[in-house]
Order: sequence, then structure tokens, then C-alpha cells
Amino acid sequence: MFPTEPPADTNGFRALLHNRNFMLLWIGQLLSQLADKVFLVLTIALLENYPLAAGIEDTRRSDLFMAFTLPAILFGSAGGILVDRVPKKPIMVGSDVVRGLLTLMIPLLPRQFIILLLLTFAISTVTQFFAPAEQTAIPLLVKREQLMSANALFSSTMMGALIVGFAVGEPMLSWAKTSLGDSGQELVVGGLYLLSAGIMQPINFQERSSPREERHKKNAWTEFRESLGYLRRNRLVLNAMLQMTTLYCVFAALTVLAIRLAAEFGLKEQQFGFFLAAAGVGMVFGAAILGHWGDRLHHKPLPLYGFLMMAFVLGIFTFTHSLLLALGLSVLLGVGAGFIGVPMQTLIQQQTPPEMHGKVFGFQNHAINIALSAPLLITERLTIAFGLRSVLVGMSVAVTAIGIWAWQNTRRVLKDAI
Repeated sequence: MFPTEPPADTNGFRALLHNRNFMLLWIGQLLSQLADKVFLVLTIALLENYPLAAGIEDTRRSDLFMAFTLPAILFGSAGGILVDRVPKKPIMVGSDVVRGLLTLMIPLLPRQFIILLLLTFAISTVTQFFAPAEQTAIPLLVKREQLMSANALFSSTMMGALIVGFAVGEPMLSWAKTSLGDSGQELVVGGLYLLSAGIMQPINFQERSSPREERHKKNAWTEFRESLGYLRRNRLVLNAMLQMTTLYCVFAALTVLAIRLAAEFGLKEQQFGFFLAAAGVGMVFGAAILGHWGDRLHHKPLPLYGFLMMAFVLGIFTFTHSLLLALGLSVLLGVGAGFIGVPMQTLIQQQTPPEMHGKVFGFQNHAINIALSAPLLITERLTIAFGLRSVLVGMSVAVTAIGIWAWQNTRRVLKDAI
């Protein structure tokens, strides 16, 4: 059922630990991901240093979130196109260096909110070039049969950085300000970016470089159209990308719904992160299962199992009155998400030719970031109009339908290939 290379006998995380280049990439991306999350916490904390004129509505937080997310929508595909034109290592190392230096510049610039907004936009824009370079680097550093384990490890640490970054961001920044002075917060975040760059610098990539005239005779728009054409022709990759996009849609909607769920279980609104953290722990478990026992699960319809697990949790969430059980359900939802995300990312990497990696992953990031934005705009309105239970049950039905459709579509594609 699962159309990827069979895992080798040496699969699992143990084999990856002996791959020096991969481990450097993994540690570097972990620090970079952590810096991204703490940077967002930093911008919110810095608002107290930027006075607001009297009589003006305070929309600075939403403005910062917009400045942080808008580059992903505008430049997601552009980052992927660049990745296919130039070597991966300079993009990743250079992105971390630029983001680190921009963060360190914050205390040196005038205390005007527009400047903080522009710096946030610039740092987020640079991130759009780091992400596809990182994703295309994984197949260059590990064997095809180890991609499942590699993606499982990356997914685990990505969710770990999300949980840890938002959980320890505020205490870490408070300690930095107390111990290192007024500029200590910027020093810590900028230092994380620069440390990530230093760790990835020794990585040795074996890249296939195309002739210069071949790289430059096509413009960016032509290459973008080529990526769309490739996805239309390769229904297996397109199907995997649609499943990834659906997964991120569900998580974006849950980010909004978790605030109301917290009130349902007698928690404070600001404690909604408990549910997201539990789902993140579940994704770590799911990724660990796939990374270690992927050879035994190779022929199972893993994404279908994942969608059905998520649909089950969404359907019974608001019929549950125990907080402990609700957190357990959140963990189960995260395991299901891991069963979707890790295999589908592996499939995309294995089925996409190296010369298309950057464009395809850039387009994937573009689609996912749009998918993250849309539910944030409509979920709250739907909840107000129909109620929390109706929205969750409706999401459960939709996720079930998408999972079954994706499973049947994958089977048809594989039969056509035979």
C-alpha cells in the first residue's frame, strides 16, 4: 500500500546517529527552529518598549503575527526556486547568519514599532529560503531507504522545538534580560541562529550541479509553471501534498478551537497550549514508532489510519468531561498526525527527482502556509455561528471523508502505474 522504498535492515534512528553530516543538519535545524519560536515570543515581549500613542487601538500583536506569516504566503515558492539554482549549504548557513545579525540589530535601532515590524518581516522572509533548502538537503545526506527514519526524526524535533520554544521562551528571555542586561534577550535569540549556522558549516553535501547555462536560461516564472506541471503529471506526489495540506489545516483550526476547549474543561484561556502540547507529544510518539519500526509498517495504509485516528478524536472531544482523558485524546490525535505527515513527506522526497526538489518543496511550503492561514480566518466565525461541538463533529466527518478519498485515490494511482 505504501509506495516508497522499503526500509533497510539497518533502519531506525541508530543508523542515522552514525551519519555525521545528517546529525549536524539535524542539530542545526533544531536550534534554528527553536530560535524561530523564541523570536516570536521575543517580539511580543518587546512591545512594552514601543510606546503606543494615546487613543489608538492596540493592534500591534496582530500586526506582528501578520508580518511573521505574510512572507510565507508571498515568498514560499520563490524560496524553492532559488534552492534549485544555488547550493543548499550557503542558503542554510547564510539564512541563519542573516537572521542572527538582524536580531542582534534590534537594540541598536530606534524604538519605533514600524522598524520592529520591518525586521520581523525581513527575518520571516529569510526563513522561507531556509525551509526548502533544509527539506531538499535530507535526501542528499541519507540513503533512500533511511528517509522514513530521517523524516520521523525531523518531525519529532520540529514539534519538540514548537513545544519547548513556546513553553520556555518567556522564562528564557526573562533570565536573559536579568542576567545579561537589557539586550540579553536579543543576544540569546541571535546567538541561537548563529550557533545553528556554525554547526551546519562543516556539512559536506554531494550535490549534482547542472551546467550554468541550463540553470540560468529559464526565468523564475517558467520554473514555477514547471513545478505545477510536474504536480499535475505526478498524481502520487500531488495526493501526498494534499494530505499534508489537510493535516496542517486541521492543526490550524485546532489552534483556534483549543482556546474554547480550555474553557470547556475549566482551564484559563491562556492554558490552551496544554492541548497543543499534548498533540505535539503524540506526534513525537508517532514519528518515533515510524522511525524505529518503519520496516514492519511499510505496507500498511498509514495515512488512512492517521486520518481515522484524528477523526475519532475530533468526533468525541466535546463529549468528554475529564481533562486527563481529553489530554490523552490529544496525544492520540498527534500520533495520527505523525502517521500522515512522516510517510507523506518521505513519499514526496523519494518520488520527486533531485532537480525538482526545491521547486516542489517551495510550492509545498507555500500551500501549507496558505492552509495555515485560511482556518484561522473562518474557524472562530463558524464556532460562533454553529457552536464548538458542531464544528468539531463537522471536522471529524470531513477528515474521515478526506482520508478515505486519499486512500482510494492512492490505490488507483498505484494500479494505473502497474
